[in-house]
Amino acid sequence: MPDIASKIEHKKILLGLTGGVAAYKAAELVRRLGDRGFDVHVVMTEAACGFITPATLQALSGNPVYTDMWDGRIANGMPHIELSRDKQAIVIAPATADFMAKLANGLADDLLSTLCLARECPLLVAPAMNRQMWEHPATQRNVAQLKHDGVILFGPDSGDQACGETGMGRMLEADDLVEAISAFLAPKTLPGKRVLMTAGPTFEPIDAVRGITNRSSGKMGYALARAAIAAGAEVTLVSGPVRLAPPIGATVVRVQTAAEMFDAVKQYAAKADIFIGVAAVADYRVSAPRKHKIKKTDEDQLSLSFVPNPDILAWVAARPKPPFCVGFAAESRNLDTYADEKRRRKKINLMVANLAQDAIGADDNEVSLFDDAGTHRLPRAAKDLVAQQIISHIAKLCAKSKRKSGK
Repeated sequence: MPDIASKIEHKKILLGLTGGVAAYKAAELVRRLGDRGFDVHVVMTEAACGFITPATLQALSGNPVYTDMWDGRIANGMPHIELSRDKQAIVIAPATADFMAKLANGLADDLLSTLCLARECPLLVAPAMNRQMWEHPATQRNVAQLKHDGVILFGPDSGDQACGETGMGRMLEADDLVEAISAFLAPKTLPGKRVLMTAGPTFEPIDAVRGITNRSSGKMGYALARAAIAAGAEVTLVSGPVRLAPPIGATVVRVQTAAEMFDAVKQYAAKADIFIGVAAVADYRVSAPRKHKIKKTDEDQLSLSFVPNPDILAWVAARPKPPFCVGFAAESRNLDTYADEKRRRKKINLMVANLAQDAIGADDNEVSLFDDAGTHRLPRAAKDLVAQQIISHIAKLCAKSKRKSGK
């Protein structure tokens, strides 16, 4: 099925920079957007050029940078019209208090503000300013007006500011903005669907300081959560202990043990349309974990008794009205045999499988999808891209199932 492995649709965006110190983040933002396959075209205000040079943004984007209303490189002499004609969105990052005031009041006295007024594409704004400027009633009035006008705001965040203060007004980091922009522009193949997911490992205590776990970075699960959100789904992510930033837009429930993960899944399962079990759940736990640290002795052996943990995926699939169920299998050998047998035994709609030694902790992955139609291979790619392909396949299977049921 080659359509599953197709690349992300090529998107063009216009990135507008205004005169704030957060303009330095735009360099990383352009690079990260390029990594995601975006074709970025940059327009800068005169003030923005005081913080970062057009040459830097041109080198990173691979496209000419525009700063002047009367730029002769546009054949018809109307850059304020032409530059946004073929763009999927205009993104202003950073957006200063002054520029947001212009947008809210329809002012157009330079190239970037005129482009925003003459656009036919969505306008996405990432505010960046001092805490007092953000909190000022005038700025908040402008924010309310922009939202009323259909402008999408990403942030701001709270944190340390260039002025030495701490508070709201800090521009989102480049990675967070890339996720937000990608999600906004992605095809909405799962609009309104409620997706319940598990990700990461579980940790089963032996005593107060020791425990057993499965090797899992959580990267694949978190990538799938981001892809589902981008597809328009409402995502609840039940996460074991990982060192990853929570996906923007997800409801994250943090757990440690398999029992805690099971309890969380039971709490949300009834309302889920889709369940995706990505977590590497420990199959066994110590039957009687010690309250205090087990002291080392001269004895050669230490004996522990184990009991099985609940099979969370099997429980969800066996519900009277189960959601569309997706499982993950990490095998060290006989991938196809073990993965498809597991899918059939647990009676789930889709099994995603990979060789554990090739994926754990890596930023890329190579997986196979097993469903009633057969086996579908996805070539090795970045986990974010693999996640988008998996979500696309889930959406197609859900749509097909809906047509069959006549609902």
